[in-house]
Amino acid sequence: MLKRERDRRHDAKRGSARQRGYSARWDRLAKLFRDRHPMCAMCEARGHITPSACVDHIRPHKGDPILFWDQNNWQALCTPCHSSVKQSDERDGGRRVGVDGWPVDPKHRVHVG
Repeated sequence: MLKRERDRRHDAKRGSARQRGYSARWDRLAKLFRDRHPMCAMCEARGHITPSACVDHIRPHKGDPILFWDQNNWQALCTPCHSSVKQSDERDGGRRVGVDGWPVDPKHRVHVG
């Protein structure tokens, strides 16, 4: 199956961003969080300086409102880290991601310069 079709099916199952809780309140709080955390956490961990573009849930909330709004579970990420590294790890079913949201394999691309 083509990646585009797989992504389309995945998106159809999970609903829209608004249906998943990403409301105007989220937009406001995420902006404030990014103002306080202007750099990508994953890039910083590798010694790179990259402006953040979005707020990510370190542990996927899977609809849990407590986990969704817990700012200790948020990290600011750049678009490449959020769209490729983090999302591909989550699509893997979390098998390679620790409870902290980071890949557990020390050879994973986020740990290797």
